[in-house]
Amino acid sequence: VQLQASGGGLVQTGGSLRLSCAASGRTFSSYAVGWFRQIPGKDRDFVASIDWSGGTAAYADSVKGRFTISRDDAKNTVYLQMNSLKPEDTAVYYCAVRLYSGSYSYTRYAYGYWGQGTLVTVSS
Repeated sequence: VQLQASGGGLVQTGGSLRLSCAASGRTFSSYAVGWFRQIPGKDRDFVASIDWSGGTAAYADSVKGRFTISRDDAKNTVYLQMNSLKPEDTAVYYCAVRLYSGSYSYTRYAYGYWGQGTLVTVSS
């Protein structure tokens, strides 16, 4: 499976962006998908995850109430709607899929396939 993350860019504090993660090569409708982010020199941190049904999602405390993860299995795409963006949200955002589980997970090691990342820059 190949994952293509897109939608990153430069936005001012308080602005919004919507990231997309499109899968090809295999449908991921039965699997959980997550978003992580990474600053150079730092670990890749959990942002959000959604289970196979789209009925359950989990968020990092730092983004709760501002970010929303959703999925459109007809388009084989998962989205991350990011509102009220802050400078500390600046990072490269990666999507990942758990090909052997439909349950969401907070840990990066639960995900076997990763997209290439999309850069989000929030200016103050």
